[in-house]
Amino acid sequence: MEPIEGKILGKKVGYPQQYSPKILVAVPRSLNREIYQLSADHLPFKGVDVWHAYELSFLTEKGLPVAGLLKLSYAADSEFLVESKSLKLYLNGFNMERMGSNASEGIDQILGTIKKDLSALLQTKVNLAFFDGDLKGAEDDFDAFSVLEKHPEVQDLRFTHFSETPSLLIPEENTHGMQKVATHLLRSNCKITHQPDWGSAYIHIKGPRSPKASGLLQYLVSIRNENHFHEEICEMIYKRLWDAFSPEELMVTCIYTRRGGIDICPVRVSHDHLLPRALVNVDQLSKRLLRQ
Repeated sequence: MEPIEGKILGKKVGYPQQYSPKILVAVPRSLNREIYQLSADHLPFKGVDVWHAYELSFLTEKGLPVAGLLKLSYAADSEFLVESKSLKLYLNGFNMERMGSNASEGIDQILGTIKKDLSALLQTKVNLAFFDGDLKGAEDDFDAFSVLEKHPEVQDLRFTHFSETPSLLIPEENTHGMQKVATHLLRSNCKITHQPDWGSAYIHIKGPRSPKASGLLQYLVSIRNENHFHEEICEMIYKRLWDAFSPEELMVTCIYTRRGGIDICPVRVSHDHLLPRALVNVDQLSKRLLRQ
């Protein structure tokens, strides 16, 4: 039986020439969570999935094109996530649609339509905003994070694991504190097509035991050949750290590079105050990171 995720992914599908809500595909989060003993009733995290669609466009009633960036988010405790290729095709279906007597009216209409369709598909609240002006002045949520691969000792490390290896997560001795670390070496593969996905991972962890920085980097590199959606990679990293170190606080954010005009940035946290403010605020843009 064909998996739900493969309804469109990995297949040659023509771009819709008109508004096509039926092309959207909802994927149950449970399909991946069962592997990591994650139950919807007892999730060890809160969070959101943040999406940036850089190629949203439509026509006004007079035929004037309007183009900009769509930012949308929905909660990580929703039963479903939207499959990214289906969202790309759906958004492209608006390219020749006429909406509103002017740009402002059209933006209101297209946002209302997208919000209605995605909320119905995912059975959850979807937040979204449209940016068509100056994108400067965005905030950086992660300026205080130390980049693991820039640590001096990394040059002497040997990397031999390229399939996910949780045993690489070992604690530092006699530590109790907080780590805020990042890597720009995140790489995994699409669950269906196995095409590579590139990104950055940001980790805040606080508690009685801290992961050894070298082992943490080796673990993150070991994800290189894993075949999962972006949201699933983020939850996998979170669950491995949660199980290995029983932290008091934990945040994992994965910022993936855009593909097909869309990037996906899942955020998982143990406490609300750990949410990266600019990233999760749909009305604000976060500073573009290395691979965006």
